[in-house]
Amino acid sequence: MFKSIFLYAGLLISGLPSGSLEPVHDTLHAVTITADKGVTVSRSDTLRVVNSFSVSDVLLQSPGLHLGDNGGMGGLKTVSLRGMGSAHTTIYVDGVRVGNVQSGQNDMGMLGLESYGAAVVDYAQNSVSFTTVKPVFDDSPVAGRVRFSAGSFGTYLPSARLDFRLGDRLSLSANAAGIISKGDFSYGDGLRRTNNDLRQARAGIDLFGLMGGGEYHVKAYYNGAERGTPGATSYPSDDRQKDMNAFLQGTLRKNFSPLYTLRVSAKGSYDDIYYTSTWGDSRYGQTEIQLNSAHDFQIKDWWKLSLAADARWDALNSTNYQASRFTALSALASSFRTERFMATVALEYEGAFDCDGLSRNAFSPSADLRFTAFEGFDIVAFGRRAYRIPTFNELYYVGYGNPQLAPEDAWLTDLGIDFNRRINAAWTMKLKADVFYNLLKNKIISAPTEEDPNIWAPYNVGKARSAGMDFLAGTSYEDGDLNASAEVRYSYQSAIDKTPGSYTYDTPVPYVARHTVVLSAALSWKGLSLAPVWQLRAGRTDSMGEMPDWNTLDVNLSKTFSIAKSSLALKFSARNILDCRYETVSGYPMPGRSLTGGIEYRF
Repeated sequence: MFKSIFLYAGLLISGLPSGSLEPVHDTLHAVTITADKGVTVSRSDTLRVVNSFSVSDVLLQSPGLHLGDNGGMGGLKTVSLRGMGSAHTTIYVDGVRVGNVQSGQNDMGMLGLESYGAAVVDYAQNSVSFTTVKPVFDDSPVAGRVRFSAGSFGTYLPSARLDFRLGDRLSLSANAAGIISKGDFSYGDGLRRTNNDLRQARAGIDLFGLMGGGEYHVKAYYNGAERGTPGATSYPSDDRQKDMNAFLQGTLRKNFSPLYTLRVSAKGSYDDIYYTSTWGDSRYGQTEIQLNSAHDFQIKDWWKLSLAADARWDALNSTNYQASRFTALSALASSFRTERFMATVALEYEGAFDCDGLSRNAFSPSADLRFTAFEGFDIVAFGRRAYRIPTFNELYYVGYGNPQLAPEDAWLTDLGIDFNRRINAAWTMKLKADVFYNLLKNKIISAPTEEDPNIWAPYNVGKARSAGMDFLAGTSYEDGDLNASAEVRYSYQSAIDKTPGSYTYDTPVPYVARHTVVLSAALSWKGLSLAPVWQLRAGRTDSMGEMPDWNTLDVNLSKTFSIAKSSLALKFSARNILDCRYETVSGYPMPGRSLTGGIEYRF
């Protein structure tokens, strides 16, 4: 174990790679903690963070994504892609991984949107990435915005962002935001959801810099929250939870020559969760340190080679148990490109070494292909093997954990087409369609122990298959002051449990919608903006059988007034206008119709 640790530490210090730097419009390049996959990464949705009050508003626009929401502003929010489960979905902030080695799930409700401009849902990498907006200045060295909103359920949302130009090559952004919400809402005849309040404060600082042949970005973030945890409607609770999350991370990219680029990143974070319960109080503190580096070599005009080495240390100190883990990841990727054909093949190694001496190793090959049949029309495909190392809870939780667990093993495949064509100076049309097939083996499921059938433990006996298709058609129009766009997205997913001998054998995986439809549009004209989104999710199940279908209609409306070099905007948002009564997780009702209004001043 220690030999491996020192080996990977040496690789990192010498600059062996990690990350992929891909621009997202006006943002700093995103760094992905893996070898550079070139330009062939096949399937992703880029969701703009505009006029959104929560992460849920953004992510629900992607039909292949399931958002598990325990309801209300303070409810736990997790994401999963194409029936693979939330523990298989990796979250990145500016390309640096957001980890939770305790449960494998990240609470997206604790992530603020004040500094982000885009969320990229990547089906090839089974990840969701948030990218910070880089400040843009005109004549003034200071810019910023102040926003205040208020709405249903006693919710108040103040926020501010200030940008400072510190020089020709240096800028700084500072942001702060808060949420105060009573959170109580009616969800049936005479029924009311209580103990659902949230008080949250967030703050962040971003430093952007340029240097000869490169750029860097340093980010600091703090989140503190106190919220009720009302439990399921069948077992209501008065429990409380306090959250504290803080991290400091930095990324750097430097082109030493046309043939060689270095990319590095580092992160330190601490998460603390404190539960107050009638069953007793408990605390979970997580520490994470990451070091990532990457080398990209442009061997020929048509051939690029990337090497990567990442190291991560995680430690958990809780009232239930303690554990720590060193994780080493290395990757080799090679990209080939001709006028009409692009391909990337990669091999990743991941080794996890726990404090108790247990170790787990996994190799993951992958391939991405893109063929341009004619201008604007591409055929794409990818295939990759994915592993999930068991979480600390699955391995060590007192009275439940199983230290003998092996990694979950999955194969992900996809075949699709891309069509994107400008019809004329004003009109653009796009079309995207995919078929996919995912197979998960060694799935970790809970089952009674042989010693005592009343005691359950996790085992590697589960199997699952997920297959389906995604479709997108859209058009946009730009002509002077008038900008308009419309999209229709459809996803069909068949996620089936294939665990031998299980009572759930050949039944749908819970909560995965067979049919998802998302209709969205955007219209802006002379400072007036209108953006409706309608979505339908049908064919879901839970442990009791079929769940009701649900559909929601959300509308954002704003009017912006120019004041000298500043602007004042009036913003209005209506959520679930149809007042649909639904649950994304059984026993956790979602709020009905809600209204939010606010004002924003930019300077």
